[in-house]
Amino acid sequence: MPTPESFIHMAKPVIGKAERDAVNAVLDSGILAQGPVTAKLEESFASTCRSQHGIATSSGTTALHVALLAHGIGPGDEVITTPFTFIATANAILHVGATPVFVDIEEETFNIDPSKIEAAISPKTKAILPVHIYGHPCDMDAILAIAEAHNLIVIEDACQAIGASYNGTPTGGFATGCFSMYATKNIMSGEGGMITTNDEAFADKCRLLRNHGMKERNKHEILGYNFRLNDLCSSIGLAQMGQLADFHAKRTANAEYFSANITSVEAPIVKDGYIHAWHQYAVLLDDRDAAAETLKEAGVGSSNFYPKSLTKHPHIREAIGTPPDLPVTDRISSQVLCIPVHPSLSEEDRERIVTAVNSL
Repeated sequence: MPTPESFIHMAKPVIGKAERDAVNAVLDSGILAQGPVTAKLEESFASTCRSQHGIATSSGTTALHVALLAHGIGPGDEVITTPFTFIATANAILHVGATPVFVDIEEETFNIDPSKIEAAISPKTKAILPVHIYGHPCDMDAILAIAEAHNLIVIEDACQAIGASYNGTPTGGFATGCFSMYATKNIMSGEGGMITTNDEAFADKCRLLRNHGMKERNKHEILGYNFRLNDLCSSIGLAQMGQLADFHAKRTANAEYFSANITSVEAPIVKDGYIHAWHQYAVLLDDRDAAAETLKEAGVGSSNFYPKSLTKHPHIREAIGTPPDLPVTDRISSQVLCIPVHPSLSEEDRERIVTAVNSL
């Protein structure tokens, strides 16, 4: 029987010398609130996404919230998005007073299905908010073409997709990008978010919104929020950004090992021209809950991201009324199970995971 010490958890944040030294340097500086380290983190994210601006926020959720507000999205507007994602995607839309409109997902990638988007567009539609779920990019060419044809804003929820790309363009670099640096993400700062953009005026609006509407001290230009990211968290994120290539290579190697050696279930799809961030390695199982228990007994963690369509949450149902028919989402959400793929897995861990999954 595996011991608690040998249990392979779903996530294991990397906290090494680089992160500790970075935090200590901020503590020694005495500048703990948003300051020069946050600015360096913003520059690093922008560079990684090939964007001109990075705007740090307190979380991925507040990044989405600020991005929607800065684009002028509010009451009476509709935002087309996916029902197969974390609740924050839809909550951010509701926070600004808009209404989420849900479109079913692709069978292969679990991302929003571009072929179904146009049918959901109405005179109230203001934006499309695709989610690069688990780290596999959406079909951005198709989504951007639809947005251009209908004069719609595109906001990428790239919270799980730092390091991913589509046809050579990094996620977050196609339009407005929103990222999370929560403790379990591929790049983490404990808590934190980031907005990326090439639009200077939009970036300035985001900076105002995250900081009480204030550009100069005691001069409040608009109604804003306290959505800043402090330099302590930013120091961890900046140290992690220096290791992004290494983290990504390890996640990819782990995923490729699983795909080559797991025979009991089909491997996740990676389409040609896409670079997967491998935030999660997801498989489909007819009896997902029983499988999770079997893996647990073998000392292997797992999680069902996400066990039901967002339309099934009471506050979402109240906001949208009768939900649309979402057969792919309903089936995938009842079968999906994610196994550990994080960069801290050892060779022994990988072998144990393969053995446990192949026993299902």
